[in-house]
Amino acid sequence: QVQPVESGGGLVQAGGSLRLSCVASGRTFSSRTMAWFRQPPGKEREFVAAIGWSGDSTYYTNSVKGRFTISRDNAKNMVSLQMNSLKPEDTAVYYCAAGSPTSIRNYDTPGVYAYWGQGTQVTVSS
Repeated sequence: QVQPVESGGGLVQAGGSLRLSCVASGRTFSSRTMAWFRQPPGKEREFVAAIGWSGDSTYYTNSVKGRFTISRDNAKNMVSLQMNSLKPEDTAVYYCAAGSPTSIRNYDTPGVYAYWGQGTQVTVSS
């Protein structure tokens, strides 16, 4: 069993930065694909970024490439999302998700992730 818990959300002005963290309980964290999704107000949940178990493979949705960086620390059971140059359209509830080692093959599909956090609100003001 894995239980992701997100932190680090908040209110920031456009152009600012935030760092989201996700700590996932359980001894299998180091073998799991981890990802961040977000759900903007009134919209469907969407993929943001994913990272393979070793940290060598990372993937991003086009709208955040060059601005967001996903990373992990397996010793701390933690995955992070550094968000720079934030825009109002980044406003959303951000969710941390944990999958299997093979989830990386379909990294942008919510259904391949078995465990989800409760989400953390990120609001970017213009």
